[in-house]
Amino acid sequence: MTNRIAPFATLFGIGRVPLAPGTAASFAALIVAVPIHYLFGSYVLFALAIATALFGIWVSGIYERETGRHDPQDCVIDEAAGQWLACAFAPLSPAGYVLAFLLFRLFDVAKPWPISKAEQLEGGTGIVADDMLAGLIAGVVVYLFSFSGFL
Repeated sequence: MTNRIAPFATLFGIGRVPLAPGTAASFAALIVAVPIHYLFGSYVLFALAIATALFGIWVSGIYERETGRHDPQDCVIDEAAGQWLACAFAPLSPAGYVLAFLLFRLFDVAKPWPISKAEQLEGGTGIVADDMLAGLIAGVVVYLFSFSGFL
């Protein structure tokens, strides 16, 4: 089954780039988010983030079990879901998207509480939950900057 789900878990190989696969996946997700946000709006992007997270829990749980590696570094579907969540809260502007990207990566890498706690959940849930929390927190911060007139 790994051969069937590996393309999804690794975002069609993006997770196998040698340096910073999570950042590469987040950047790819950011690029894809722009036309989705522009054409369909933030609610569709939000729904896509949630759908990807749910699919990602299933796929990454299988991938983790079948590879025998805890939270495999090349499993990056969770980065796409989290980045899309952060972007769903951002204004559709270069500044909004750059801030959403930077804050998502900061929270995903630094893993402050409660993100670090979410990562401790078992299987695919733990793989995806920390990224969704990082995306939510990043998104709320971007939204507050935008709402306050800083973006």
